[in-house]
This record gives sequence, C-alpha cells and structure tokens, in this order.
Amino acid sequence: MYQVMKTLRILAFGLAAACTAGVAMGQFTQPEPIDFNDHAGWVSMFDGKTLAGWDGDKNYWRVEDGSIVVESSCEKPTGTIYLVWQGGEAADFEMKLEMKGEGAAVNSGVQYRGAITDPNRAHGNPRAATGNCPSGKPRGTPPSFASQAKWDMLGAQFDFDGRNNYTGQYYEQATGRGIIAWRGQVVKTEAGKKPRLLATLGDKDELAKLIHVDGWNQLHLIACGTTMTHIVNGHVMAMLIDEDSTKFRGSGLIGFEIEGTGKISIRNIWIKKL
Repeated sequence: MYQVMKTLRILAFGLAAACTAGVAMGQFTQPEPIDFNDHAGWVSMFDGKTLAGWDGDKNYWRVEDGSIVVESSCEKPTGTIYLVWQGGEAADFEMKLEMKGEGAAVNSGVQYRGAITDPNRAHGNPRAATGNCPSGKPRGTPPSFASQAKWDMLGAQFDFDGRNNYTGQYYEQATGRGIIAWRGQVVKTEAGKKPRLLATLGDKDELAKLIHVDGWNQLHLIACGTTMTHIVNGHVMAMLIDEDSTKFRGSGLIGFEIEGTGKISIRNIWIKKL
C-alpha cells in the first residue's frame, strides 16, 4: 500500500509539473480576435454598384452610395417586401454584412434558410389609405400582394428594427412560430414541446446598448446544423438550437426584408459556406 501511495504521489507531482510547464511554455493562449473585414475564403454577395445577383421590386430596392437601399414612407409605403439573393440555397454557412436603419418605425432583417411562400395562400391586399401624410401629401397604398408574390419569403430571420426592441433576435416569418429566441437568450426547441430557455447571454436592455441606432452595425450570422447564432458588433445576441424536426429548415434562400416606415441600408455582404 505504501508503494502504491508513493507511486500516486509521484504521478500527481509529475502531472502538476507538466501542467505548470505547459503554462510557462505558453501552450495556453487567448484566441485571436476576428477581423470583420477579413474576407479570405468568403464570397462577396454584393458588387457595391448594382443589384446584380439579387431580385426584388426595383421600384423600391436600389443601390445608393455603395449600399443596397430600400425606403418606405407615408407617401410611398412598401408594406412587407423582400430582396432575394440569386446565389442558390444555403445550408450551413456564415454571413457577414453591415446594416443601418433610419427611422424609429422601420423594421427589417436578414432572411435565411427560407423559401418563397405559396402565391395561392389567402392574403388580403392592403386597403387604400385615407387622409394626408405629415407632409400634407396624400397617403400612399403599399403594393399589392400579387405584385410581390414571387419574392414573398418565409423562414428564419435575423431581426433588425429601428426602435431597437428586437435587433439580433431569432424570428420566423410566415411559419407560425414567430419570435423563438429573444435577444439575450439561448433557446432549444423539440418536437411537441414549447421552446425552452437553456441560458441567458445577458440582459436584453444592456445588450441593446451595444447596437448603434441610426448608425452602421456589423451583423454576423452562423448557421451550422441545428444551431443558429446571431452576432451584432462582436456580441452574441441570440442562439437557437432547433431540434424540432417538424419545423426545422436546414437549407433555403437568403434575402432582406423591410416593413414599417423608414430607410434601410446594407453593404459589405459576404458569405462562407461551411
């Protein structure tokens, strides 16, 4: 027994010495911070000059000062419309872009792993607006659903809004699930169960302070298997582990959305398929 204990003490001392030596030799180091502008291995999704590679209603979507721009006003409201990337479906990927919102009532987002909705589904057309805008001009009417049907998307969305209530959260458009992972949450879904909160990433209001209202924001989206991670300005805002096999979409289209009133600008758009 004495010899066994002596042997164990020698082994423990040796392991401790090895660990200490490892630290001293610099085997444990901090990870290198990501360079948002490092595009090695990435593919550009926007040439900065035209809407080549994108499809949507050009009455609303345009390029201005090196950015994709869309604007909805009282006089010319967009309703909910989309610009769809023509690069095919993406399954596992990372996507980086910069986005800016102007106007508290504007709402936008990055659609991904999505699809075009059924054009035959029930969908009421917008009613003609009455009264005048603050400018004194007549209120406009959004485009009809029929005119937008070929771009109308459903699926996952990296949410972004002018009031900064929802920016960064995981939302699903036209699937019936709505908001699943709110800002500051790590959520898991399973078939037949309600979504469950696994952990928190921080207070949603404190995280909101890291988002630039009326300024440019760096959005980083990682979709890998059933896990989706939303990052804004280097901070994780929301994560979803979607194990609900009845609802999960593992591949699909990418696009941008606008609704509400205001202006959205998007630039520096890159993708890396995993």
